[in-house]
Amino acid sequence: MIKITMFSSADKVAGQGVGSAYLELVGLLKTYFKDEFDVAINRYRRSDVSHYHTIDLPFYFSTFSKKRGQKVGYVHFLPETLEGSLKIPQPFRGIFYRYVIAFYKRMDHLVVVNPSFIDELVAYGIPREKISYIPNFVDSRRFHPVPAGEKKRLRAKFYLPQDKFIVLGTGQVQERKGVPDFIRLARQNPDVQFVWAGGFSFGRLTDGYRELKKVVDNPPANLRFTGIVSRDEIAQLNNLADLFLLPSFNELFPMSVLEAFSCGTPVMLRDLDLYQAIIKGDYEPAKDVEEMQVKLTLLRNDPARLDHWQKQARVAAQHYSEDHLAAIWHRFYHEQARKGVNND
Repeated sequence: MIKITMFSSADKVAGQGVGSAYLELVGLLKTYFKDEFDVAINRYRRSDVSHYHTIDLPFYFSTFSKKRGQKVGYVHFLPETLEGSLKIPQPFRGIFYRYVIAFYKRMDHLVVVNPSFIDELVAYGIPREKISYIPNFVDSRRFHPVPAGEKKRLRAKFYLPQDKFIVLGTGQVQERKGVPDFIRLARQNPDVQFVWAGGFSFGRLTDGYRELKKVVDNPPANLRFTGIVSRDEIAQLNNLADLFLLPSFNELFPMSVLEAFSCGTPVMLRDLDLYQAIIKGDYEPAKDVEEMQVKLTLLRNDPARLDHWQKQARVAAQHYSEDHLAAIWHRFYHEQARKGVNND
């Protein structure tokens, strides 16, 4: 049996994609490979592979022990992707950013969820051959399409109108996620119901907290902020929505998009370069909030266009399914375990 130890504190902060990705992976290994992989969480034991999901300082110090085996780091962010997320004053911001890269350099191998980050890591001095791309995925047993009758029931459950076009956004309430543009669209479309599922996971440290909190506390009549909700509720909200919209300015590979795909919900995204390598052609692109407005009007008035993106969502969901990624992770952990033995 291969001993894999997961090091993570991602699930301690609710409502963030890093925690969702971590929990999905642990669930996959325990479901598919329980007789092949011995998976432990945050235990300082002798392991074949130690997989670091978060960059906690105690985890960094643990990398100096020979008991860790092959050290694998999950790259969920780079210093530049934190801009617009957390408000960290100087000089602490610079120190923290250097620490992030130092942590990654302590790893024997890195996993990125978007191939566009490989070149950026290489620019930081990390050898290209030590980086692998493995995309995120979601559990289709939780995230899946529901019949039309269930969609009506879910709208009633959340006290949302049956007769309105509903636009859903999910994630932390912060500047980087493009929440101000989501708010602007709600104000421009009073006959559309907007719902943002998520909250201030990092409280006052959130970039733009003061202004965003004012709107969250007193939103337009057609905009609902749910606060942080469970993953089951995220699946339900995706299924009752007509369109998923994520106006983020910077992402790796947001779990929220995969969740929408898996529920068969049409997706509109700010057309970021980093999406081109992973989901090009699977979503309605919009370069800015003005184009989002145009595309939203088109989608509301053209059922065939909306149906096209619903079909593309289901195609994308197959590519990023749990079954498909299980085989990839199985091969990856076996390769890393062999490397760990060879390095001893």
